[in-house]
Amino acid sequence: MNSTEKTVSYTTTNTYETLNIYTPKTENVWLVFHGIGFLSRYFLKYFKDLNSEKNYIISPQAPSKYYLNNAYKHVGASWLTKENTDLETKNIYNYIDSVLANENISADSNLILFGFSQGVSIATRYLKHKQLKCDSLILYAGSIPNELTKGDFDFITENKTKVKMIVGTEDEYITKERLSNEIEKAKTLFNEKAILITFEGGHEVKKNIINALVQ
Repeated sequence: MNSTEKTVSYTTTNTYETLNIYTPKTENVWLVFHGIGFLSRYFLKYFKDLNSEKNYIISPQAPSKYYLNNAYKHVGASWLTKENTDLETKNIYNYIDSVLANENISADSNLILFGFSQGVSIATRYLKHKQLKCDSLILYAGSIPNELTKGDFDFITENKTKVKMIVGTEDEYITKERLSNEIEKAKTLFNEKAILITFEGGHEVKKNIINALVQ
């Protein structure tokens, strides 16, 4: 069988969700990337306890949707797989660029870049790609992509971005060995400025942890 993989460019449309209203009183703008199996509108529930006047949350939607089980009732989504990763990553960059252009956020707002689980890979890749000026980078229960190397985030030191890694002590996806590797990667990439925060629990988002990030 002789098969040939070809590519084609076309225009596509995707949704995203926001929480609260962006006003002159807004202090923090969150760009949050959900984990595998989420939809952006459900991911926003973890940010509802934040002060609504001071915090505006933008939640992009992973493009690849699928049914979560054989009941074909609940839908989740994934950002990337090992299939055509470079191509799909470029598509995601274009999508996030469009989201940010549509929101037109003031440069005076504190930008908080937040990734949970698979969303960590998107947050870090996009941060390197766009060299965003952000107040905080939150890496919550996920892995930093291996292709990122020392020097990719030198601009973070210049911008005085705060970097925090968050993980549950019983996270079934992050073994002690994997956590050790992630800590070493973070030390290399962020010039040892990443702070590790742990909590009692598994692979889950904790509202109290999120709320404490802006206290």
